[in-house]
Amino acid sequence: MKVLMIGDIFARAGRIVVSKVLPQLIQEYQIDLVVANAENVTHGKSILRQHYDELKDIGVSIFTSGNHIFKNSEVSKYIDEVGDLLKPANMSLYTPGPGTTVVSVKNKTVRITNLMGRSFMDHVDNPYPIFEEIIANDNSDIHLVDFHAEASAEKLAFAWSFDGKITALVGTHTHVQTTDNRILPKGTAYITDLGMCGSFNSIIGAKPEEVITKEKTGLPARFTPSEDLSDLIFSGVVISINEDNNKAEKIERILIHLHNDEDYH
Repeated sequence: MKVLMIGDIFARAGRIVVSKVLPQLIQEYQIDLVVANAENVTHGKSILRQHYDELKDIGVSIFTSGNHIFKNSEVSKYIDEVGDLLKPANMSLYTPGPGTTVVSVKNKTVRITNLMGRSFMDHVDNPYPIFEEIIANDNSDIHLVDFHAEASAEKLAFAWSFDGKITALVGTHTHVQTTDNRILPKGTAYITDLGMCGSFNSIIGAKPEEVITKEKTGLPARFTPSEDLSDLIFSGVVISINEDNNKAEKIERILIHLHNDEDYH
């Protein structure tokens, strides 16, 4: 089985590059399941139903998210209805939507769980007891986790804690792909951050001048998505899973640049 997990899709630039790259990647790698982080899809925060539908149409199976998922109120109106848009499972119980879900792929049950870290992030509950409860009540064949967090050590600690108990844990949120993709000692596939899909000539998706203003002066600044489409980036991983024992065999980084809005071949 081949699973493609895609890093944070950021605004219009991210939607463009995913629409160009994803269909061909699915064909090239014979992908069976596509999981994408969607917390930044619409203008950098949250995801409108229109954009959810567009991404579903081009091949995304399951959407994970993070701290920005409820920044657009429209999400609250449809997240329970669709069932395949996840919020972090350790968010407040008062927020709508599932934090974990199970799908059938090639006669296998595949669970996808979304969690969020606590270091330098908005307040969420401790992910450890919540995830331990999910695992205790889970009998799926394969379990994939998107851990949305700022601190690399927090992602690593969580992955090592559950090494061998889950198929894969991938980090999201920093928008910069790390090069530490590997299989941990007990068999869990891991990468600290998948990276981002969006404008490469940006600061994690936003216009550089606005971020620089805030960093340089300390004054408030409104960050808006970069509209530079001259160099688009697509980031993610392909995880190869042995269908006989349900173990991850390989985790391969995908990092693609599209220059001058060219088509991907």
